[in-house]
Amino acid sequence: MGFAADLKRLCDAAGDKAEHVVRKAALDLGGQMIDRSPVDTGRFKSNWMTGIGVMDTSTTSTYDANGEQARRKLVAEVAGWKPGQTIWIVNSLPYAYRLEHGWSQQAPAGMVRLAVQNYAEAVAKAARELK
Repeated sequence: MGFAADLKRLCDAAGDKAEHVVRKAALDLGGQMIDRSPVDTGRFKSNWMTGIGVMDTSTTSTYDANGEQARRKLVAEVAGWKPGQTIWIVNSLPYAYRLEHGWSQQAPAGMVRLAVQNYAEAVAKAARELK
């Protein structure tokens, strides 16, 4: 079963609370990507951009070692999500691909791949929290 089918099955189990489940899971997975990002000056962490319906490929020169700026944007954007829209969480810095594929000793297994491996648990956790 693929990612979308698994997500649909888990959301169907949440019934009328599916919107809440998707939002909570997106916040969890986005937070994991931000938290797992390697830190030198914090520029990479601050460049996780969230878009709803469209990919936000912008970058910032801001340095934010704890990722608070990216987390605030994640929370704000996900709050506006509506069913049927795609939630995009991307980092468009030129070295993002290298970091995802082991370039940093701080994150040798990447950030996105690890978060995606946890998506089913994130959705299940969000669904359990509704009960």
